[in-house]
Amino acid sequence: MLFRNVAELVELAESKQVKIAEIMIQQEIEVTGLSREEIIAKMDRNLTVMEQAVERGLNGVTSVSGLTGGDAVLLQKYIQSGKALSGNILLDAVSKAVATNEVNAAMGTICATPTAGSAGVVPGTLFAVKEVLNPTRMEMIEFLFTSAAFGFVVANNASISGAAGGCQAEVGSASGMAAASIVELAGGTPRQAAEAMAITLKNMLGLVCDPVAGLVEVPCVKRNAMGASNAMTAADMALAGITSRIPCDEVIHAMFLIGQSMPSALRETAEGGLAATPTGRRLEAEIFGKKN
Repeated sequence: MLFRNVAELVELAESKQVKIAEIMIQQEIEVTGLSREEIIAKMDRNLTVMEQAVERGLNGVTSVSGLTGGDAVLLQKYIQSGKALSGNILLDAVSKAVATNEVNAAMGTICATPTAGSAGVVPGTLFAVKEVLNPTRMEMIEFLFTSAAFGFVVANNASISGAAGGCQAEVGSASGMAAASIVELAGGTPRQAAEAMAITLKNMLGLVCDPVAGLVEVPCVKRNAMGASNAMTAADMALAGITSRIPCDEVIHAMFLIGQSMPSALRETAEGGLAATPTGRRLEAEIFGKKN
């Protein structure tokens, strides 16, 4: 294994004077025994799945439960109205993140990044910044390898599971992964990518996992929207030269400890938080009443 944490990852990229994406590709070659071409081809397929999910979501989908669907379309119409306050690129990222998660909720095919419940943030931000940065196909694939490098560190040093660490471990991790990748795609340094990850994750610490009716829909879809906007903002901050006072690896460890201390009612059990509200319980009864 080439690296175990973000500090080692950044050090490797700096010493070899390559992108973080390249370090992740080299690690995959070493760990899997596959050729460079095979590894890149596999990631290319993931990118295709992401493209198709975004496209399907932007055309409008509705979940079986009826809890989610159509919000990505509403956002695109709002952007086109010219009245958007947040800025078109940020809202485009939000819309495409929502589109992906609406497809997941509608039982469509997505690429878990790092999980199905947080699958919208990385592609949402990638396909939004694509409109501005005009990356090549290979640069878009590298974006995913950069995300994978940071996701690998989180998975091995903390958690990417809502059941283990709350939504901070899912959407929080996805947002940090996306922020780091945006920075690298925009020409930032490996260290700036790590700063973006740290800034993002710091601002999602403690986020609970409380799915209404136990379904990956409410509030999951909108959390991907917020995760995408968080990632975009943190990436801009890092590219501006802003740093995190707490190093990235320490932020990841803090997330792990917070997840460990989080009560089970707030870790994907649908026993607390929004799932336990009167409306949450009513929706649960309606949905499962329908199914029975």
